[in-house]
Amino acid sequence: MDINTLRGIATIFAMVAFIGIVIWAYSAYKKKDFDEAAQLPFADDDKDQLTREQKDTRSKENE
Repeated sequence: MDINTLRGIATIFAMVAFIGIVIWAYSAYKKKDFDEAAQLPFADDDKDQLTREQKDTRSKENE
Protein backbone atom coordinates (compact mmCIF):
# COMPACT_ATOMS: atom_id res chain seq x y z
CA MET A 1 0.00 0.00 0.00
CA ASP A 2 1.62 3.21 -1.13
CA ILE A 3 0.84 6.87 -0.48
CA ASN A 4 -1.39 7.17 -3.56
CA THR A 5 -3.65 4.39 -2.31
CA LEU A 6 -3.99 6.17 1.05
CA ARG A 7 -4.78 9.44 -0.74
CA GLY A 8 -7.48 7.68 -2.77
CA ILE A 9 -9.01 6.17 0.35
CA ALA A 10 -8.93 9.57 2.09
CA THR A 11 -10.61 11.19 -0.93
CA ILE A 12 -13.36 8.57 -0.99
CA PHE A 13 -13.87 8.92 2.76
CA ALA A 14 -14.13 12.73 2.46
CA MET A 15 -16.61 12.42 -0.41
CA VAL A 16 -18.79 9.95 1.52
CA ALA A 17 -18.70 12.22 4.59
CA PHE A 18 -19.68 15.24 2.47
CA ILE A 19 -22.59 13.41 0.86
CA GLY A 20 -23.71 12.18 4.29
CA ILE A 21 -23.71 15.71 5.69
CA VAL A 22 -25.66 17.03 2.69
CA ILE A 23 -28.28 14.28 3.06
CA TRP A 24 -28.52 14.94 6.80
CA ALA A 25 -28.85 18.72 6.32
CA TYR A 26 -31.59 18.46 3.71
CA SER A 27 -33.54 15.63 5.29
CA ALA A 28 -37.13 16.26 6.36
CA TYR A 29 -36.26 14.80 9.78
CA LYS A 30 -34.18 17.88 10.72
CA LYS A 31 -36.36 20.51 9.01
CA LYS A 32 -38.19 21.51 12.20
CA ASP A 33 -34.95 21.99 14.14
CA PHE A 34 -33.40 24.06 11.36
CA ASP A 35 -36.53 26.20 11.02
CA GLU A 36 -36.43 26.95 14.75
CA ALA A 37 -32.74 27.79 14.56
CA ALA A 38 -33.39 30.11 11.61
CA GLN A 39 -35.83 32.13 13.74
CA LEU A 40 -33.44 32.62 16.68
CA PRO A 41 -32.07 36.00 15.51
CA PHE A 42 -35.61 37.37 15.54
CA ALA A 43 -36.47 36.07 19.02
CA ASP A 44 -34.67 38.97 20.72
CA ASP A 45 -36.65 41.49 18.68
CA ASP A 46 -39.88 40.26 20.24
CA LYS A 47 -38.43 40.54 23.73
CA ASP A 48 -37.06 44.02 23.01
CA GLN A 49 -40.43 45.17 21.68
CA LEU A 50 -42.21 43.81 24.75
CA THR A 51 -39.71 45.55 27.05
CA ARG A 52 -40.19 48.86 25.22
CA GLU A 53 -43.96 48.55 25.47
CA GLN A 54 -43.73 47.83 29.20
CA LYS A 55 -41.49 50.87 29.73
CA ASP A 56 -43.86 53.06 27.74
CA THR A 57 -46.82 51.84 29.81
CA ARG A 58 -44.97 52.49 33.08
CA SER A 59 -43.92 55.98 32.03
CA LYS A 60 -47.49 56.85 31.05
CA GLU A 61 -48.77 55.59 34.41
CA ASN A 62 -46.24 57.74 36.27
CA GLU A 63 -47.31 60.92 34.49
